[in-house]
Amino acid sequence: MNVFERQAAARKASFRLLLLFALAVLGIVLAVDFCVWIAIVARDEATPAQTLAILGAVSLVLIATIGLGSLYRIATLRDGGETVARQMGGVPVPEQTRDPQLRRLRNVVEEIAIASGVPMPKLYVLEHEACIDAFTAGHAPTDAAVAVTRGALERLNRDELRGVIAHEFSHVLSGDMRLNIRMIGVLFGILMLGVAGRRMLEHGRFGGRDKGAAAMLVAALVTMAAGCLGLFFGRLIKAGVNRSRERLTNASAVQSAGQATGLAGALKKIGGVGEGATLARGGDAEEVSHMLFGDSVGFKGLFATHPPLLQRIQAIEPDFRADQLANLQRRWMSEPPNGLEEDARLGRSDLGARLPGLASTFAVSPPMIVARVGHPSGGDYRYADILLSEIPAALRTLVASRDDVVPLLLALLLDEDPAVRAKQHAEIGARLGRQTAVLTDALRSEQLGGLHPMLRLPLVALGFPVLRLRPRPDLNIVLDTVHAMVNTDGRISLFDYALGSLLQAQVRESLDPSLHRPFGRGRAAQAGSAIAALLALVAQASHDNDQDALRAYLAGLQRVLPHAHIDYAPPAEGVLALETVWPVLDALAPDAKQALVEALTAAVSHDGRLRVAEAELLRTVCGVLHCPLPPMLEQR
Repeated sequence: MNVFERQAAARKASFRLLLLFALAVLGIVLAVDFCVWIAIVARDEATPAQTLAILGAVSLVLIATIGLGSLYRIATLRDGGETVARQMGGVPVPEQTRDPQLRRLRNVVEEIAIASGVPMPKLYVLEHEACIDAFTAGHAPTDAAVAVTRGALERLNRDELRGVIAHEFSHVLSGDMRLNIRMIGVLFGILMLGVAGRRMLEHGRFGGRDKGAAAMLVAALVTMAAGCLGLFFGRLIKAGVNRSRERLTNASAVQSAGQATGLAGALKKIGGVGEGATLARGGDAEEVSHMLFGDSVGFKGLFATHPPLLQRIQAIEPDFRADQLANLQRRWMSEPPNGLEEDARLGRSDLGARLPGLASTFAVSPPMIVARVGHPSGGDYRYADILLSEIPAALRTLVASRDDVVPLLLALLLDEDPAVRAKQHAEIGARLGRQTAVLTDALRSEQLGGLHPMLRLPLVALGFPVLRLRPRPDLNIVLDTVHAMVNTDGRISLFDYALGSLLQAQVRESLDPSLHRPFGRGRAAQAGSAIAALLALVAQASHDNDQDALRAYLAGLQRVLPHAHIDYAPPAEGVLALETVWPVLDALAPDAKQALVEALTAAVSHDGRLRVAEAELLRTVCGVLHCPLPPMLEQR
């Protein structure tokens, strides 16, 4: 199952969640109404009309309580993954940490972010958790937060840590992460009934023969019973929705040899180390149990949010047996594993060796590219590690600085044409000041002049979390500046325009992550003119003459709109025509986006091969459309 199919499955799961929520609310209301009706009948003091009025009032109060509770919790989660990570006791990981375990974590997450083609997420460590666990939370990749327990940092070696983080990233790319955070908000309204009933019992005064006190006691007991029923339904819904997604993620791990080995090792350590995957913050753990890597609350059967541990290991290593896990438990009981020591013993470092050389062209096909969207392989992780090692130390320092990251990212957008660059320089100076404009020009000429084209997107990914630390008014000015730079002249290259559009989209989503809609419903036939405009510009940018560009355009159009007859006509205003195209194409349904990615690949690689510049153009355009591609590297 590729990422587009998983996104479609996540959309169906989201609809199923809302349906199950509605049924759970209906079940709770009917159960409480039945209890109230029994009490009314027993007292025999109300007419049928009065009974119906009482039951209607009780139903409205319950529905309002559940609905308002869910809306309140959803509102508290508007800021996305960071909110959940801090709620669980997460401590931010510094950009320039010297802790070897945190440094290794940052390197691993950087590697996976580059391999996945998404921005670097915020990092948190659960310092007081000795178990092995992790989770990723957020509404979109641009506001994702990765949290890892200190126990995972201590016990897992680098491959195992990478397997766990890669597993969590697969939830980000498939859309499961948004469903996870939505599930917290939706189910809170059901679960809060139990809290309300318990508070009423704790603080109520039910002594004496006061009828009001007796009524309050009955109300507290009924609310408590409704809360227990809500807890039952909530756990059942979480378990049912989550188990199937975990099986899909395990199946994805099996297809990726580099992830599968480390993932299996991490699961074995969860079963073999005494602390396992049980979080110390048990009360908070239940609310987020469906988004954790391990089964943190220990529910079994229908309430288990994850498949049994042995079953998860055997899905990756079919020959693994229960007695082998028992042997590991006995061995690690006397000698607990130490991840850093294992890495040293196996000769693993935080950054890999450099490639002997990079291929100038890559053999590709549209199905091959579609299979790689949102699904990096073990080789992609290694190549991402190599790309990170290729970034000069001076640039790594600049991209980690709050003061220098904006000029550096703007320098990546400066056009090669001196006339266009002069206009861009004026736009920067008008909004951010002359000093920033001068620094941006200096960085372009002194630091970025010889930068390999394949390192531009990784730099943007690394700079994104630092950029997000700036105040919202500053980010709005940066957005305005980027928009002005890429819209200053229709002659700007398509790659520079797409890179600026990608940066704008990511910053805009990070400002209001809850408003981001990962899955559209549009059909390709309804977006024919937008598709034709993008394909024409991509074909024109990746071919040297009009005849080759025409053939490439038709090859792409045949992939996405096989029955359409739209003439090849690159827009007269050039790349500026894409300003209205992006929203239309980004709103396509997952299957339509899959066809569009195939079409873009066919247009860019009409001869069956991609040059480095064409590969980076394809990656950038796909990034704007939320179809992230790994770096396309081949070793000569």
